[in-house]
Amino acid sequence: MDPRRITAVSQIQGLPTRMSDRFLSASRMHCHDAASEAFAVEFGRFLDQTDGVRNPDRLFCLLSTFALNFDCPWIAYGCLTPDKRALKPVRGDAKVMLQYPDEWQERYCKMSYETIDPIIRTSRTRACAFRWSEVYNDASTTDDERRFFDEAATFGMNSGVSVPLHDPDGSLAIMNFAQAGEGEFANRTINYLQLAALHFHLRLAKSANSSGSGETPALSPREKECIVWTAKGKSSWEIGMILGISTNTVNFHIKNVMRKTDTGSRTAAAIKALRARIIEL
Repeated sequence: MDPRRITAVSQIQGLPTRMSDRFLSASRMHCHDAASEAFAVEFGRFLDQTDGVRNPDRLFCLLSTFALNFDCPWIAYGCLTPDKRALKPVRGDAKVMLQYPDEWQERYCKMSYETIDPIIRTSRTRACAFRWSEVYNDASTTDDERRFFDEAATFGMNSGVSVPLHDPDGSLAIMNFAQAGEGEFANRTINYLQLAALHFHLRLAKSANSSGSGETPALSPREKECIVWTAKGKSSWEIGMILGISTNTVNFHIKNVMRKTDTGSRTAAAIKALRARIIEL
């Protein structure tokens, strides 16, 4: 066969492959751009939805919904006490807001994990968001701190990102985002979560200085279930049996309702929730 023909055939046969490679590369770039645009749209929607909102629980709910775009069903926000040892309320406007698995919340409180929580330790000296895997793999992380992350993973929180929020007065808040997947968070994802956390933190500070205390508190579905059964005269043990959760978990949710409704007893909380039409019997 003519060598020139062989060369020509080879070039023709190689052409579709090169075109295919370019097509796949262009497709991946298009998908990447489309994802970036979608995230930008969702972030813009989050900003619009939070505009003018003064209720802290409503703001937290909107942030939770935004985090779902990045497969993060678990989020938590809290301020450090002046001694910077634990995440607890400092002032009336500085809350601890949690959307973590109930069982992990119980375990965390029972074991006083705030004393060894490596996220708290790391947030003191970090200015930007960080992956939990970075802390886990850091040479300065102790075995106890690694066990903390390992145990959190058994409750479905396999990977996470934390955002330290330092204020000019020296106070510190931390926003955590966690997901069940074990993959690393993309840099783009971390950027959006950090921006959303900062916006939430600033909106929360603004709401503390406004007159929004008269707004109807937002209760989670589980909190509503617990306080409805409380209004029906059920004990924590009975509610736990009905809902299939522990008595401690029931008490945890009822205490949250009491805090959100600014009441001193579960009965008063139930009455206030009924009057505000947050729940119905």
